[in-house]
Amino acid sequence: MQYKDYYKVMGLARNANQDEIKRAYRKLARKYHPDVSKEPDAEAKFKELGEAYEVLKDPQKRAAYDKLGSDWKAGEDFRPPPNWDEGFEFKGGGFTGADSGAFSDFFEQLFGRAGFRPNAQGPHGFHARGQDSHAKIYINLEDSIQGATRNISLSTPEMDAQGHVQIKHRSLNIKIPKGIKPGQHIRLSGQGDPGSGGGKAGDLLLEIAFNSHPLYRFSDADLYLDLPVTPWEAALGAKIKVPTPEGVVDLKIPPCSQQGSKLRLKGRGLPSKIPGDFFVVLQVVLPPASTEQAKAAYQKMQQELDFNPRISLGV
Repeated sequence: MQYKDYYKVMGLARNANQDEIKRAYRKLARKYHPDVSKEPDAEAKFKELGEAYEVLKDPQKRAAYDKLGSDWKAGEDFRPPPNWDEGFEFKGGGFTGADSGAFSDFFEQLFGRAGFRPNAQGPHGFHARGQDSHAKIYINLEDSIQGATRNISLSTPEMDAQGHVQIKHRSLNIKIPKGIKPGQHIRLSGQGDPGSGGGKAGDLLLEIAFNSHPLYRFSDADLYLDLPVTPWEAALGAKIKVPTPEGVVDLKIPPCSQQGSKLRLKGRGLPSKIPGDFFVVLQVVLPPASTEQAKAAYQKMQQELDFNPRISLGV
């Protein structure tokens, strides 16, 4: 996936205001409109211009795009930085009627999966309810297992009188319920946009994601640990200590275990009505033949063990 420099596409400085963005779009749209333009690749340039304008005209998308930084160059291979969208609060807006499928993979990666969605509010009367706000937050795996109270910081883009995007920050204390999973939401009543004409405030919906963990990975409510074992522990069986999110446990390795074998600790995954399981995946680690003694031990195994791991391949 290639990085798109939307400011370069529109010939704008990164501090351009909204009036400058609109003028640049109108000028370039006339130049590259496929029905009238004689420019080579006019259709492709017009499409690229439309994508750039879709982002830069919208304060929320523009602020999210700007958060990626200015160190990238157009056409460079790009992958969003980890947790780049953490704590970014947005209020409705979405694609403003645009079809995200008509845009590049770069656009889809950022705005098709970061929670930007069309505004689902109804008509605004005098007593109008405020819009709901949305943000993604990252928590630790242990927060879901034990439950926790955390302070989070949110950033909201707002337009100033000069048409520039300003970022407003706020902090909230939230309660993280036990067993919450990535993709689920915490709803904070009344923490969205204020209502108008005495209408109720909208809600704040926090989408949950997990920080990467140095030991464990997860799938749905199940947790997985890659456990290094020696060849003799796998072959002869052993009783070894294993770290779990709730403490160290003694685990029995059955004799003749193989690389990739899974051992299950039932009910030790994420808590829920039906708790997930904790799976230990055996990773057989070979000692290095870095000394004469180690080399001699491997040579003795070679001589005494009639073993061909490639026999199933017919070779």
